[in-house]
Amino acid sequence: MVEEIELNRLFWHSRRGMLELDVLLVPFVREVYPSLNDVDRALYVRLLTCEDQDMFVWFMQRGESEDPGLQRMVRMILDRVQPK
Repeated sequence: MVEEIELNRLFWHSRRGMLELDVLLVPFVREVYPSLNDVDRALYVRLLTCEDQDMFVWFMQRGESEDPGLQRMVRMILDRVQPK
């Protein structure tokens, strides 16, 4: 189970100040993050260390991360709002 302190910290780190990122990351951390396994939680935390401009490109599907793990996390977040 995810501790409330960890969720609060991730919530604030997920607020990027760029609306396009905020609408993807904030609901994901609230609704999906608690159910992720430890590997995917670590990937999400690592995603938050990336530059906003890089994430914007990935989430707008104008490019992909060179890191397959990060790209998988981006895809997981996008699939949540754009189901196939």
